[in-house]
Amino acid sequence: MNNFLFAAAENDAIANCKAGGMGDVVRDVPRQIAESGDRVHVAVPSYGRLHQGQDFITTLNFELRGLNYTAELYQVKPKKTIQNIHHYVIHHPEIEAGGIAHIYHDDPEEPFFTDAIKYFIFCTAVAEAVKQEVFGELNIIHLHDWHSSLLLFLREYHLRYENLKKIRFVYSIHNLAIQGIRPFENNYSSVRNWFPDVRYDEESLLDYRYPDCINLMAVGIRFADAVHTVSPSYKEDVMKPSDPPQFIGGEGLEKDLQQANKEERLFGILNGCNYKNVNVEEKGHIYRNTVKALFKWLQEESKKYKADFLAHTGEKIMQYVGTRPKFIVSSVARLTEQKFYFFKRSPEAFVEILQKLEKVDGIFILLGTGAPEYEELFREMSYKHKNFIFTNGQSESLIDSMYLESDLYFMPSLFEPCGISQMLSMRNGNPCLVHHTGGLIDTVKHMKTGFGFGGDKYDEKIADMLATFDLALDVFVNDKPTWKKIQANAKKARFTWQKSVNAYYSKLYQL
Repeated sequence: MNNFLFAAAENDAIANCKAGGMGDVVRDVPRQIAESGDRVHVAVPSYGRLHQGQDFITTLNFELRGLNYTAELYQVKPKKTIQNIHHYVIHHPEIEAGGIAHIYHDDPEEPFFTDAIKYFIFCTAVAEAVKQEVFGELNIIHLHDWHSSLLLFLREYHLRYENLKKIRFVYSIHNLAIQGIRPFENNYSSVRNWFPDVRYDEESLLDYRYPDCINLMAVGIRFADAVHTVSPSYKEDVMKPSDPPQFIGGEGLEKDLQQANKEERLFGILNGCNYKNVNVEEKGHIYRNTVKALFKWLQEESKKYKADFLAHTGEKIMQYVGTRPKFIVSSVARLTEQKFYFFKRSPEAFVEILQKLEKVDGIFILLGTGAPEYEELFREMSYKHKNFIFTNGQSESLIDSMYLESDLYFMPSLFEPCGISQMLSMRNGNPCLVHHTGGLIDTVKHMKTGFGFGGDKYDEKIADMLATFDLALDVFVNDKPTWKKIQANAKKARFTWQKSVNAYYSKLYQL
């Protein structure tokens, strides 16, 4: 039996520990590994809350900032108990909850200042737990994004953790754009401050744009035994330089990724989707679930400043409770530049989409929270356009209803390492209209399982997005046999974790 450790910032197998797609992957991959007969341990930070009421395992003593630190390891009860999977959180008072999903901090003046501190502590505690063999003798340690890459720094340079060199390390890139860049020194949140006695080679760790800084995403790419992008097309994208907004590629790390590929350490393996024991909302409840979510949000202190808007949304949705529109377009995403740059830069294109929908008695439902400027944009749009329903919050039951009852799922991502929303939508026989980039190329086939737009220049992309939307509407209204065939193909498409993890075993884990 092989023994794995997953170290990450998120894990949706336990309650309240997810901000994005990484949480889904860290939940699902261990389940598939366990199904293969191996054992998995999953460790994430406690964020000052996830350890409460859980089973204390041990204390972990280590040195940081020239001081003795003590962290606590707890075993956590998961949402679903599965044999051979063990979930843990590491608690220390300085590993605090941030404002983003109660996980990440947003430090606008010094990006990653607070998060780097908590992940320095977390990674060192994990290294100590591995040294003490708390998880037993490990074959593979699988790291996810920059938050856990410091374990590779410790393996490479910290004399106390040379034992890590005996273990194979795999590094998954979920979002290359977020890189965890911090100064080497002269800052509280710097490498020198936290590891004053560790001798390291700055050349091997630096960020090319800011040579006085460490790039923790680059550390993962440079030092891991295997590097993994979450789709084959994203692997090809990241080995090319970015040219925003026309193309988002290696984000300054393309040379490192090219080198990893040359050394046969870089692999593009598509994420999977769960097709078993799926929680499904009852059909016909989309508006009811919207109203329930709105009333719930109205009672939350953090939503008080949105009360007028939430009431406005409720009033709008009530007209559809009795009379369903003829065509529903939906989108579920965190409101960021990655997901909605096209709408922020070209709001007139979004208005044109709403006008096209109005002609066929169609509506656009968007659910999400995120960057204030994006929330404000969509709130303003909702006040101006009666067929745009912006549900500015998070609700699992409403999201499930949207995947189930929409006619077309819209995903105009500027870039997309893999994407899970399109898979969840297709699982319900809901065709998607996507920007053909990264994992969206690998999952949505134009006029077969959905619709894709592209273009070399920004203006070409916007023009093709509108033309492709016209095409989708035309097929829906005037060519029902083709529409039904696309629906059926979308529902039959399978992106299974079994297939993905089989590739992990042969390529990443080499077991």
